[in-house]
Amino acid sequence: MSIFLDENTKVVYQGLTGSTGRYYGNLNKEYGTQVVAGTHPKKAGTDVDGIPIFASVAEAKAETGATASCIFIPAPGVRGAVLEAAEAGLELVVCITEGVPAHDEAEFFNILKRDFPGTRLLGPNCPGLISPGKANVGITAGHIAKAGGPVGIVSRSGTLTYQALYELQQQDIGVTTCVGIGGDPVPGTSFIDCLEAFEADPDTKAVMMIGEIGGSAEEEAADYIKNHMSKPVASYVAGVTAPPGKKMGHAGAIVSGGKGTAKAKMEALEDAGVKVGQNPTEAGELMVEIVANL
Repeated sequence: MSIFLDENTKVVYQGLTGSTGRYYGNLNKEYGTQVVAGTHPKKAGTDVDGIPIFASVAEAKAETGATASCIFIPAPGVRGAVLEAAEAGLELVVCITEGVPAHDEAEFFNILKRDFPGTRLLGPNCPGLISPGKANVGITAGHIAKAGGPVGIVSRSGTLTYQALYELQQQDIGVTTCVGIGGDPVPGTSFIDCLEAFEADPDTKAVMMIGEIGGSAEEEAADYIKNHMSKPVASYVAGVTAPPGKKMGHAGAIVSGGKGTAKAKMEALEDAGVKVGQNPTEAGELMVEIVANL
């Protein structure tokens, strides 16, 4: 099995008519994803490389049966795009866009939680997710992901998401689903959401978790792993050498007051029984050992 995404998922691309949306929409379609529609209020009735364009997500869903959305809308329009997808009743909304104002993120996160509990938001500022051999939604390179399980991957870091996939591919280890949750301060889907789904998935036998400095998401995940996970977890936390008080990369990666450091996160994870690597390659090697002993 896979989590959140499989070969039956039908996806509408909000922003398909733009250059970036078109590029990745076509890549995802070539991978085998059911890319069934795009949206643009002024271009309804046209198509992008054979993919029909509708005026709204609701129309696209009514005509194609879409259950998921992928957002490539520029940052100022993301709030409206997320809420439009939720109001249309989509089950999964994947937002790739970076630079979304934190105020907007907090607002639509809470609106979805209160009014649209059936809609899962992934991102913003994330690479998306891939269930190898089944479907790929977002900007992850499909050729570095090996299908066939038994490892689930969840990552806050975009680039290290790809490295985790590559490290496992080089060891001939397959992946059920790889989820990039994004590193913004208010992610729609958390580590714990993904860990819970992987714990419930019978085909996922072990989990690789990639964290980074800033916030407390890794410590919260460690507490969840300690109390609720029966499956082994290997992890890497990026940012060991980052100086406290300095913004590193994006708004979610800020270390303040001694909290959010890589060291503190690694210690919390180790205390929860997680095997923690000092670099991404070592984390991959630890997962190789875990898989060998399954």
